Amino acid sequence: MAIRINKYLSEVGYCSRRVADRLIQEGKVTVNGKITKIGTKLDEGDLVEVEGQKIEKLKKQRNIYLAFNKPVGIVCTTDRRVEPDNIIDFIKYPIRIFPIGRLDKDSEGLIFLTNDGDIVNKILRARNNHEKEYIVSVNRPINKDFIQSMSNGVKILDSITKNCFVKQLGPKKFKIVLTQGLNRQIRRMCESLGYRVQSLKRVRIMNIKLDLAIGKYRELTKEELMKLIVLLENSSKTYD
Repeated sequence: MAIRINKYLSEVGYCSRRVADRLIQEGKVTVNGKITKIGTKLDEGDLVEVEGQKIEKLKKQRNIYLAFNKPVGIVCTTDRRVEPDNIIDFIKYPIRIFPIGRLDKDSEGLIFLTNDGDIVNKILRARNNHEKEYIVSVNRPINKDFIQSMSNGVKILDSITKNCFVKQLGPKKFKIVLTQGLNRQIRRMCESLGYRVQSLKRVRIMNIKLDLAIGKYRELTKEELMKLIVLLENSSKTYD
């Protein structure tokens, strides 16, 4: 049965479908020795290579799901030319994995890594409303107006952010739960209201809570993974 090349690269654990499409657009993927294009369907026996590396479908590896407490200064990229700060070289996991989503270089906290490309877009797509919780400190005291404005939506990147849960934790500290992931969203929201983020830590993604020392990782437990899969059951993917 024919399978789209981006799905193939995702299912064999090479990368997510989004990354696969980027590699294809950059002319780095060949099928039977010829540069391919987005949407190409593979038949049994087709030879797929990425930058000259043969991709083996027959090597069936178990799916890996890691929780990692990313330190400040580490970049969430699989591009190993970003030295010495890319997340892959930092973790040094023996099997090819890639991060689900991003935390910017100046932020810390929970991020997932996996070799299961099928789960990536279900977690990331904003319309699926999957919660991500953060603890944030800013440069000056906050008040009720700040909390209300953050909760009700702030204009950034030519749009208004979704309503979200925000709770003050201290004079300059608050908790925020997002269901969308715009680029540097929390930092931009704070800047729009005249504040500057001094520290930002993600402490939860859906049902998984941060329980690791900075720079450490662990596999998700069977119970965590089962609950995560249940939460994702009705989630749509970015691609068909």
